[in-house]
Amino acid sequence: MTDNTSNGSAAARRAPTPGKATVLAIGKAFPKQLIPQECLVEGYIRNTRCADPAVKEKLERLCKTTTVKTRYTVMSKDILDDYPELATEGSPTIKQRLEIANPAVLEMAMKASLACIEEWGRPAHDITHVVYVSSSEIRLPGGDLYLATQLGLRSDVGRVMLYFLGCYGGVTGLRVAKDIAENNKGSRVLLTTSETTILGFRPPNQARPYDLVGAALFGDGAAAVIIGTDPLPGKESPFMELNYAVQQFLSGTHNVINGCLTEEGINFKLGRDLPQKIEDNIEAFCKKLMAKVKGSTELQFNDLFWAVHPGGPAILNRVENTLKLRSEKLQCSRRALMDYGNVSSNTVFYVIEYMREELKKKKKAAADQEEEWGLALAFGPGITFEGILLRSL
Repeated sequence: MTDNTSNGSAAARRAPTPGKATVLAIGKAFPKQLIPQECLVEGYIRNTRCADPAVKEKLERLCKTTTVKTRYTVMSKDILDDYPELATEGSPTIKQRLEIANPAVLEMAMKASLACIEEWGRPAHDITHVVYVSSSEIRLPGGDLYLATQLGLRSDVGRVMLYFLGCYGGVTGLRVAKDIAENNKGSRVLLTTSETTILGFRPPNQARPYDLVGAALFGDGAAAVIIGTDPLPGKESPFMELNYAVQQFLSGTHNVINGCLTEEGINFKLGRDLPQKIEDNIEAFCKKLMAKVKGSTELQFNDLFWAVHPGGPAILNRVENTLKLRSEKLQCSRRALMDYGNVSSNTVFYVIEYMREELKKKKKAAADQEEEWGLALAFGPGITFEGILLRSL
């Protein structure tokens, strides 16, 4: 269906499918400290008091291969001055880390949510549900309640908290928000994700080689979207439809991505076979989503737009090569990785925001150049694949 009320066919908007969840607004937020990648190595070596030149050389190599250019971080010199034990090997610091992370995560979540609500254009009181996603805070009650309270949401707002899903948490949040919106007529769901690397910051150790990968790749930030069905004409501006969602875990792979919370923070182990596992299963997973498009037998991978969580360049390269995608198809994912690093559950929303810009440009240039259908994909512990069939409006 197409809404032809706009001037000129190139600017025409597609009408949402009745009853299907749509993205009505999007927002993002970051901590104050922006770190250019070329400054990261010296800062990390200085802050962790590392005297091993081999570690510095390895981190320099990793910083180049990640393709990251800039990242935002909560961690700062002031924090390390107040909590020097965070950079001391073997120190029991989980209490101190949570003292920093819990308020920082909430602050970013608030800023992203406020930005999203402002774009939406309706009062916060109209939000009926909150889905809150984070792998960076631990407390009871959780950040969902603090967020709802500080936003001034009504006391009967329905809340769902999704903790410690890792990189696929953002797409899981979309799937949960979609289910809520489509099964509660008139509802408006605020989905907020917020992450910081405070829990995983530590000095380098040869027994934990992945720590350097994390130092070279991950960043901090937050994102928010508002999801609802049957948008109100003249009051809401949907730009993407969440048409169909699938989650799938790969049997026997639960140790490939492994995280363990200890008194020193959170430790991650990442198997070298992760990119290969994704390569072996990605085509069938994508076809399962594409099968829901009417006339999908004629739909090819390069006919879609792609919002893939940029876990790292190796994963993006495997997806691109396996599906034989044209290089521009993952450009929004590579751009998000370059600008923000891997920000765990948030990152897919930075990709989607860039994708909205690209689709607008294509639609303005010529209506037939803009793809109607796309996929949002993310991968994380399990190994879990999370995917949503998207439709550009």
